[in-house]
Amino acid sequence: MGFLDAVLGRRKAARPNLDALFALPSAAITLQVGLDLLPTGRGSVAFRAPEGRAFADLEAEVRRLLDADGGPPISVATDDFGYTWLVVESDPVDLPTVVTDLHAVNTSLVDAGFGPQLLCSLASFRDPDGRALSMVYLYKRGTFYPFAPVGEPAEQRRDNVLELRVRDLVTGELPIEPDMTRWFALWGAPGG
Repeated sequence: MGFLDAVLGRRKAARPNLDALFALPSAAITLQVGLDLLPTGRGSVAFRAPEGRAFADLEAEVRRLLDADGGPPISVATDDFGYTWLVVESDPVDLPTVVTDLHAVNTSLVDAGFGPQLLCSLASFRDPDGRALSMVYLYKRGTFYPFAPVGEPAEQRRDNVLELRVRDLVTGELPIEPDMTRWFALWGAPGG
């Protein structure tokens, strides 16, 4: 950052560290012990899909990459805001496999030049009572935050107490987003 940037209050954007995703399995143990939250074996990557042949070729390559190990195929969904979600699942539930697949999808998109279109990745958890939690990785910030929807997506309610408890529990294990205004709601997110 240069002198003029400092005077004008401009900051460099945080460089995403996709390897931070590999800290999720360790944090999952903390979530299980502290809050009885278990991984569901589902996760997803959200991005703004560009038009054209290059992206269609990349999507086919990502599918081939993830299907190569004989695992379940990825599914593709589009949300109400026009973001594309690539959803990965492991059966039986295996969070390290989900994390590896999420990392592979993100890396493939970045390597193909689609990094600026990446929004977030998430891995989902549930407790025995059915409470849902997603640990969301913000690509452009290089940080995680918890998102805990309550009820149906149409109700659009969050369990803020659970989100704060999760934040406090995993702060030492994951880079947590300090600006809570960036803890965006992902109502009905595929893979969540």
